[in-house]
Order: sequence, then C-alpha cells, then structure tokens
Amino acid sequence: MAELWKSLPSWVRNIVVPVIAVILAWNLIWFVVGAVTSLLAFLFKALIVVGVAAGVVILVKKAARS
Repeated sequence: MAELWKSLPSWVRNIVVPVIAVILAWNLIWFVVGAVTSLLAFLFKALIVVGVAAGVVILVKKAARS
C-alpha cells in the first residue's frame, strides 16, 4: 500500500485524496444525523400513538362504569 501511495503524483496525494476524504466524511456525518433524526421522529410518533391509546382506554373504562 505504501508503494501505491508513493507512486501517486503529488497533486493526487495533496488535493484529490483529501477532497475525497472530506466528501466521504461529510456524507457519513449526514447519514448519522439522518438516522438519529429518523429514530427520534419514530419514537415521538410512537409516544403520541401510545398516549392516544391510553386516553381511549381511560375514556372507554369511564364510559363502561356509568
């Protein structure tokens, strides 16, 4: 691998490789941000559904008593 790295022209080592590394890092960061955001959105929606279901159960029990 070191031989391959040394055989590359200096402009490739100094410009192209860092640019590709920055692009890959940027995409990886946004992938993680998107995954975390999606997970939080799913948890928020699930919490709303559980809250509504609990409210319905409470209302049905109250209606059944009276």
